[in-house]
Amino acid sequence: MKKEEQINYKIDSNVLKNYVEAINSIKEPMSQIKEQLIQLSSPMQELSKSINESMKPIVEVSKSISKSLEPIRKIGEQLNETLKPMQDQLKNINTMSNLIKELSMKYPNEQLKIFTDTIKQIMDTNNGMFSTRMIEPLNISRQYISIMENNNDIEKISRGIYLSPSAFEDSYFSFQQKYKKAIFSHMNALYFYSMTEEFPYNYTVTVPQNYHVNTVNEKCNVFYVSDDIYEIGITEVETPSGNKVRAYDKERCICDIIRSKGRMDPEQVKKSVKQYIQSKDKNVAKLSDYAKRMGISKKVMEMVGIYYE
Repeated sequence: MKKEEQINYKIDSNVLKNYVEAINSIKEPMSQIKEQLIQLSSPMQELSKSINESMKPIVEVSKSISKSLEPIRKIGEQLNETLKPMQDQLKNINTMSNLIKELSMKYPNEQLKIFTDTIKQIMDTNNGMFSTRMIEPLNISRQYISIMENNNDIEKISRGIYLSPSAFEDSYFSFQQKYKKAIFSHMNALYFYSMTEEFPYNYTVTVPQNYHVNTVNEKCNVFYVSDDIYEIGITEVETPSGNKVRAYDKERCICDIIRSKGRMDPEQVKKSVKQYIQSKDKNVAKLSDYAKRMGISKKVMEMVGIYYE
C-alpha cells in the first residue's frame, strides 16, 4: 500500500512573525479590525485605488494652478504617515488570514490539524503564549482551543489567555495581552529601566479616561488621563522574561512620578529623579517638551533643577 502523503501545515516564519507583531501592536477592538479587513479584501478597495490613480494627473495640474492646495497636500501626507503603520498591520493580518483560509479549503477534512497546528505556531512565535484575540481574524472556532486544553496542549492562565505547558508565565505580558490599553507607567515602568529600588508587587498602569474595566482596578494602581496626554511617550520595553510590552519612556515616567508624587513614596521619587539626571542617556529637551504638553512644566523643572549640575 502506498504510504499516505504527509501534509505540511508549517507556516512561513516571517508571515507568523509579522502577524503576531501586528496583533500585539493593535489596541482597537477586534470587531473593528475585522470590519477593516473586510474592506481591505473588498473589490471596492481596488476600485478606490484605480480612482486615486486616475486622479493623480488632475491633482498635479491643480497643484501647479494654485499654491493654496499646498496645506491640503501636507495634511494628506501627515494623514498617510499616521495611517501607514495601521495599513501595514492590517495587510500582515490579512496575509495570515488568507493563508489559513486557503489551507482549510485545500484540505477540508484536515481542519482540526490545520487549526491546532496554527495555534501552536502562533504560540511558539509569541513566547509560548496566546490569547483568543489572536485567532479571531483567522476565523478559528474556540472549540479548537477547548480540544487543545482537553489534550493538555495548552493551559488556561486567565480569561482568554493560554500558555504552552513548556513555557513560564510572564505576568506583565499576559496582563497587557488582556488589557490592551493599559500602559505600564510610573515606578512600574522605571523598574524595567532599573531606575527604582521598588519591586512592583502590584502593577501600575495608565489608561485613557474613558477606559473603565473593574478588574483592572482590582489588579493594580490605575492612573486615568485625558486622551491628549495618554499617547505621550509610549514605547516598547522588554520584561525581565524577555517579552515586549508597552510602557512609557523614561522622560514620561519622570513627569508622571513628579505629577503624582502624592501617591508615590516621596523618597523614591527623589532617588529616581536624581538617577535620571545623573544618567548619560537622559534627554532633558524631551523631558521639558513632555512637561509642557502635560501642563506641569514649572513643577518638573523645579524638581529637576535641584539635581541638575
